[in-house]
Amino acid sequence: MPSMVVIATTAVPDHLRGALSQWTSEVVPGIFIGSVSARVRDELWHAVTEVVGTGAALLVHPAATEQGYAIRTAGTRRRVPVDFNGLTLIRMTAAPRVKETQTPS
Repeated sequence: MPSMVVIATTAVPDHLRGALSQWTSEVVPGIFIGSVSARVRDELWHAVTEVVGTGAALLVHPAATEQGYAIRTAGTRRRVPVDFNGLTLIRMTAAPRVKETQTPS
């Protein structure tokens, strides 16, 4: 039975966006929404994880959890989902520090 999925992408190859657009609607750049079966959802996510490269992606879909949904991620993001007693919470990781360079005077 089809269920709603949301896939959010950042800095992914154009061909991946095209592949996702075959099954979902890109409502704003990088945000794909659709109603697909679990098998199609899993195949789409497999395609995303294979080519995400230096980009990032997130999948939200219905699940039999207290919150009613599950989150999957691929690539590097500052926001990381963590399980806390059965609830999925989002942990913010520290921003990468930029090394300051001194200019000679």
